[in-house]
Amino acid sequence: MVLQRLDTIPEDTPGDVALPRLGPLGWLRWAWRQLTSMRTALSLLMLLAVAAVPGSIWPQRGVDAGKVADYLAAHPGAGPWLDRLGFFDVYESPWFSSVYLLLFASLVGCVLPRARLHWRALRAQPPRAPRRLDRLPQHRQAVVEAPPEVALAAARSVLARRRFRLRAEEEEEGAVSAEGGYLRETGNLVFHLALIVVLVGVAVGHLVGWRGDRILPVGDTLANTVSGYDTFDPGPWVDTAALTPFTVTLDALDVSFERLAGGAQFGAPRDFTATTRTTAAPGQRSRVEQLKVNGPLQFGGASVFLLGNGYAPVVTVKDAAGAVLYSGATPFLPRDANYRSVGAVKVPAATPAQLGFLAVFLPTAEQTYAQGPRSLFPDLLNPELAMTVYQGKLNPPGRAASVYTLDTTAMTQVRDSVGKGVLIRLKPGQTAQLPGGRGSITFDRVVRWAGISVRYDPGKGIALAGALLALLGLVASLTVRRRRVFVRVLPEAGTGRTVVVVGGLARGGDAGEDPATGGLLDDLLAQTSAMATDQAKEQRMVPTR
Repeated sequence: MVLQRLDTIPEDTPGDVALPRLGPLGWLRWAWRQLTSMRTALSLLMLLAVAAVPGSIWPQRGVDAGKVADYLAAHPGAGPWLDRLGFFDVYESPWFSSVYLLLFASLVGCVLPRARLHWRALRAQPPRAPRRLDRLPQHRQAVVEAPPEVALAAARSVLARRRFRLRAEEEEEGAVSAEGGYLRETGNLVFHLALIVVLVGVAVGHLVGWRGDRILPVGDTLANTVSGYDTFDPGPWVDTAALTPFTVTLDALDVSFERLAGGAQFGAPRDFTATTRTTAAPGQRSRVEQLKVNGPLQFGGASVFLLGNGYAPVVTVKDAAGAVLYSGATPFLPRDANYRSVGAVKVPAATPAQLGFLAVFLPTAEQTYAQGPRSLFPDLLNPELAMTVYQGKLNPPGRAASVYTLDTTAMTQVRDSVGKGVLIRLKPGQTAQLPGGRGSITFDRVVRWAGISVRYDPGKGIALAGALLALLGLVASLTVRRRRVFVRVLPEAGTGRTVVVVGGLARGGDAGEDPATGGLLDDLLAQTSAMATDQAKEQRMVPTR
């Protein structure tokens, strides 16, 4: 073939070369190839990880709508734009879903063709042995005292024992071809298929799974209905009217702390055990069950977890005439390791203005308040409730209200006769009169509460299976070596001996030691010697006439 230089092309040659037009189908095929390339899959995987970052920076509406409302109120400029872009609903936003679906399509389009090619390779015969094995990068040879057919049989036996796949004996003469290490490519494909399985599991959990959270004081009952939870986050395909009808009643919550003074672990939690009465269906008898941090309760596919605990002071507020305006256990949220807890008591029935108490509960109060109200130990050794009083409008319009905080934007602090803000300090059983004839407040007792989280995630089993498969596939792809081994036997002229040449070829850029340079030839020689000895014994045992 003659190559012509560009500067020698005749002048009458047309200057413009007409390229073929791709057309719509061609462009689609080009786009699909770009999408299913490994580079695109890795880029999408990295992009998905980056896209999930805003979900951990900004509050999410599905987790805490109150924090989202507070953020929007505190950032009137940037907040609405972030909301339009979906930064408060990251995992349900169109851009996150787009990256997720593109990654899924890319993996499917990349893995399935490779799986088809790998299946064909598994069914194909190893290639024929080259004529000159001494030209391979790895080769060795030796001379054996055995005929060629015995050496070939020994080679096939040794390679089969080492789990190599052999070429059919009738397709080669004087040689053996073998190939091994297919598990490497199988592991690679299993790893990528497992990633698809994980994505499917996550998608199933998102679409048909749900989560409900409830702070449950001792003595209260959780019913598995939407109204029974403080927060409920269902998937798009969840039928909230068809939830499993179970109930959990919290009878007791036993919490123990390290009491050895002076130690590094003083005050550290040691055990949390909730004693519950459960019913799995309406009309069934209740059962007493223990709920622990790592021991959830199971109701069908739903799991009930114990996630936290705290204190709920029981407070009673009365008006000046003695009528009860508010009474009940009010959960407070712990703020430090000694369970200094904050909360709010809201009395919307108070007149002429609604009342709100911004409170701090101290399980073991430090009496002087020299550094502010603080607790010295997380257990109930010296419980005390400290409160400031506000009056006005409890829930301003347009703002989400949290039961654990008091929004004082439309309220004013109640002051005493000298104009000083009222601070009320109560121990269990004590009552304080509110200034201005507003009535009284009583700190009756303290009960514990348990943080209960109920989760239904049918995709977690799928995701777990995918993760285990991915681990197995990764181990196989990193540890198994792909090898081709060839054995050729040549009779040595005039001696009755046989020259055995072994050649090895590493595939996939593996720079490790090839079987041909390892113990393969030694095993082959030993097997040949054994088979030749057995053949000689059989020949001596044959009777002669």
